[in-house]
Order: sequence, then structure tokens, then C-alpha cells
Amino acid sequence: MDFFAQQARVRGSSRRLVALFALAVVAIVAAIDAVVWLALGHHPADGEPAASNLPLLLVSSVAVIAGIGLGSLFRIISLSAGGKAVAESVGAVAVPPDTRDPSLRRLRNVIEEVAIASGVPVPDIYLMADEPGINAFAAGYSSSDAAVCVTRGCLDKLSRDELQGVMAHEFSHVLNGDMRLNIRLMGLLFGILVLAVAGRKLLQFGGRGSRRGGSQLLLIGAALMVVGYIGHFFARLIQAAVARSREALADASAVQFTRQTHGLAGALKKIAIDVEGSALQVANRQEVAHMLFGEAGSFNALFATHPPLLERIRALEPGFKEADLARMATGMPREAASPPPARANAAAAASDAPRRSGSPLPPMLTGVLAGGVAAAVPSFQRAAAVQQTLPSGLNEAVQQPESALTVMLALALSSEAELQPAQRRIVADAFGDDVQRAVQAQTSVLAALAPIARLPLVSLAFPALRQLPDGRQQTLLRALDDLVKVDGRVDLNEYCLARLLRIQLSEARAPRRAPVDGMKKLPAARDSVILVCTVVAAAGCSDQAGARRAWLFAMQQAFPGEAIEWTPPPAAWQAPFERALDDLDGLSPTAKELVIQALLRAVHADGQVSVEEAELLRVICASLHCPLPL
Repeated sequence: MDFFAQQARVRGSSRRLVALFALAVVAIVAAIDAVVWLALGHHPADGEPAASNLPLLLVSSVAVIAGIGLGSLFRIISLSAGGKAVAESVGAVAVPPDTRDPSLRRLRNVIEEVAIASGVPVPDIYLMADEPGINAFAAGYSSSDAAVCVTRGCLDKLSRDELQGVMAHEFSHVLNGDMRLNIRLMGLLFGILVLAVAGRKLLQFGGRGSRRGGSQLLLIGAALMVVGYIGHFFARLIQAAVARSREALADASAVQFTRQTHGLAGALKKIAIDVEGSALQVANRQEVAHMLFGEAGSFNALFATHPPLLERIRALEPGFKEADLARMATGMPREAASPPPARANAAAAASDAPRRSGSPLPPMLTGVLAGGVAAAVPSFQRAAAVQQTLPSGLNEAVQQPESALTVMLALALSSEAELQPAQRRIVADAFGDDVQRAVQAQTSVLAALAPIARLPLVSLAFPALRQLPDGRQQTLLRALDDLVKVDGRVDLNEYCLARLLRIQLSEARAPRRAPVDGMKKLPAARDSVILVCTVVAAAGCSDQAGARRAWLFAMQQAFPGEAIEWTPPPAAWQAPFERALDDLDGLSPTAKELVIQALLRAVHADGQVSVEEAELLRVICASLHCPLPL
């Protein structure tokens, strides 16, 4: 499944949602206007023009539209904190980063693997501890403020592969722009429901009023309640239709992430045969039904927010038969009582165990960290291999805000001894001597870190870094800029570290202002595409002839048939490169796809992917708000 094609489909879903919602509001306004006109007795008298009723109807229309709009706005603003607010609204609790609970540790490691593999920061992790059903959801305005929430049933009933499949499904919503649409849909549904709540209040108030005034209020209140619930009925139809079209795509994306179908299919089968299924017990489950992995409850097929389970399973395993579920059900009690299933590979098994510096890697993964990225190794196994190389002390350090800050500063320190005194002074001036000494202590630990693990370490540290006060985050970013410029030049590794942190922290501070899909076509950003491809081609080759060859491959992909002259990147490439990335972020999803394909042609021109190319590609994808290509 193509991420960029799915982005385009989400945009189409948004347009349909707006159109359908507008039609629902028009119908509600017309119905309320008719009732108000009847209730207040404004029938035109003989000889009186019908237009005399227009002011009343205008006030009624404005009041209804304002009620729906303000209700929607209130709900959306109440969720302005992003994924965290949505998770807490259903009673979920945060999973601490240093948890020692084996099932929660497994969940955190699986989510970290998916985040590293897809090139996004690790999201906040929440647990619905009192929910025995198998379900999960992702919420937020962007990947930098995302939260992933799972039920206790997911932890107790799913194997690691099945949990990985569910998490990959949820990450597809993170990456494809679904989450922002989901939050807006929650607001729209709440706005329509406000009418029904207002009607119920009017009924209560009208019952205590005078006979004449009370009867009018009772009639208007009854109408508001009836029309509000009818409007909510149709809004739920809209909710279900939009959600169903995206869930099948998310299943396909999860398979692309994990490179296997049995994990996701196994989770769906267990939902089908489990007593609780995917049902939630929380009172406001319907509000989040459209963003869940499975159905929130037993609803009429008309309101189903997901395709039928058998349909989803058969899309993954075409030969699957309904009778197979009965055979699976008989084996469930034995499976539940047995120890967790063996891991598919040694890397996955070791990722849930305490990390130890220097622990041996499986033979198939040793090439992953030997100075480059082995393209033949699936993304999750590469992520697991990166996790295994982290010394236990370093992994613990990135779980707490202040120690994560020292790790980021230590990553920016130069290996050249003559530059380090000036860099230590920069750290001491910004944070004090205690932090400077802590940074110095981390340098010896980081010296043994595999180069390919540098930027994934940023993703792992992100949940802790975003807990720092805004002022301290800004000081960190300024200090990083000063550290990398201390020698008068900025090398590629230093630039990637500072740019990635700046993007992620700035979006986490203001999630609702995170960029949305652009509309520009590729020719409108021609110069920016050329410059970005030039920098990537030069980063992957030690000689200009090789860089020019890689760049030509990229140009053939992006602008076939055009004669474009090769120009080496400027010495001060960082500022124009950043402007080019900001320009490319305004492209449409299909245009971004062409850019990524062009970059991949440049990266693969010499048949291998260097650490520098991998880091630069990770930063470019973060800047363009798209996942790392598999």
C-alpha cells in the first residue's frame, strides 16, 4: 500500500466529510426553523406579508448554526493537546518509560521498533487497563504529538507478532494524516449532539415554567432533542463511512510495514473468536469508534466503522474460511494458559530483554550495523538490531527529561579533541557546570554507539525531551546550533541531529499548527528538488563523478527527458537546503512521492546505503512529513 496514495485518499475523505456535514447542518437548520415558526405562532395574518417571519427564522438559523459550530469548536479546542487528550478522555493511563511490567515492556519495545522503522518519534503510550477487549487507537494532530493507546486485552491475548501487526496498523494512521481528520470528526459529532443536549435541558426547564411559555419551550425543546438525535444519527453514518474506507487501507499499510500478514491476521482472528471481541466498556466509546483498530461494540452494520472481520481476514489470507474460526476457538483456552509463543527471530526476542552493551547479534543482522544499512533486512529487524546495540545505561538515560537532554548534547560534541574545550564552555554557559559534567560523562558511552543508531536514539529520547519546559527546549536547540558551528563549519551528521530535533520539538509545542498536506505540483518546486537531490548525491559519494552520476539518476526519475546541468552543492549548503525542504513540504502527496523516489534513485546509485545517506533521508522524510521508505 502506497503512503502517498493513501494521503490523497484521506484528503478526499476530508472533502466528502465537509460536504456531508454541511448537508446535515442545512437539514437540521431547516427542521428547527420549521418548528420554531410553528411553536411561536408567527403565521402571517390576512394581508400581512410572509416576509414578516424572516427575522425570526434568521435568528433561529443563526442560533442553530452557532450552537453546532461552538460545540464543535469547544470539543476540538478541548483536544488541542493532541493524542494525550484523546487517550485521557477514555480513561487511559500513561505507560511509564521505565516500566518493569513484562507485558508493558514488550508493548513499549514493539512501538519503539515501529517508530524507528518508520522514521517518526516514539509516541506517548497509554493503556486502558480495565478493558478486556482487543482494541487500540492512535490519536494526535501529527507524529510529534501522537499517542498510541491499547487495551489490556491486547497485552493479555496477543502474541508479539500480533501486537506488532496491530501497532503497525495504528502507525499507518499516524503517518497518513488520519489522526487530524479523526479529531475533527470527534468535534463535528459533538457539535451536532449539543443540539440534543440543549433540547433535553429546555424540556426540563419548560416543564417548570408557566403554562403558555412552558408549552412553547417544551415544543422547541422536544424538537431540538429529536432533530439533534436524528442529526447525530446521520453524523454517525458519515463517521462510519469515512472510517470504513480507511481501515482497509491501514491493514494493507501494516502488512507493508511488517512484511508479513500472519501477525495482523492473527489479531483479527482472535477478535472474532474472543468473548469480549474488540468491544469497549467506557461510556464515550462511540466518540472514538472511528479511530479504533476494531469495532467499539456490537452496532448495526449501518453504523459499523470497520469492514466485517472476515472480509479483513480474507484480504490478508484469501483462502481463510469461517469454519477455521471454530477450530481456532477450541485451541484458545490451551493457548491462553501456555507461555507466550516463541519469537519469529532472535532479534525480536532480545528486544524485550534488558539491553546489554556488547550483546551478540544474530548473524543475519550483523551487517546492519557494520557501517551501513543492509537493504535486504526488513525494517523492523533493523530497528530491533539498533535497539540491541544501546547500552542499558544509555537506554535508561533517554527515558528521563534531563538525562535525555545531556545525551542529545553529548551526541553533538565533536570527536576532535581541540574543539571540545570550546564546546564544553557552550554547554556550561547554557545549562551550568553540572549539566556540562553530565554531558562529558555521556561521551565515553556514546563513543561505542554504532553510527546508524544516532538518529534512532533521537526518536527514543523524544517522549522525554518533549516533557522539558518550553524555555529549556529552546535553550537546547540554540546550544546544539552553537555546538555544531564551533569550528566554523557544519558537517552532515551535526546538521541532521539539530534539524531533526528542531522539527519534532517545534511541532510538539503547537500540535494544531502542524503542517497539513500541500497542493503544489512538482514543477513549482523544481529548483528545490534539484538542490535537495544534489546534497543527497554528494553525501553518498566521495568523488564528484560518482555524485554527478547519482544525481543524474535522480533527475531522470523526477524530470524525465529534461536536460539539467549538474552543479555541486554550495559550501554553505545548510540554509538553502532548509529553505528547499520547507518548499518541498508544500507539495501534494503525489508530488512528494516523486521526490522520495528520485532521492532513492540517488541513494541506490552505487548499490549501497551509507550511514550519512540514511541519516539525511530520515531528516528529509521528517521535514516532508512522510515515512521512511521501506
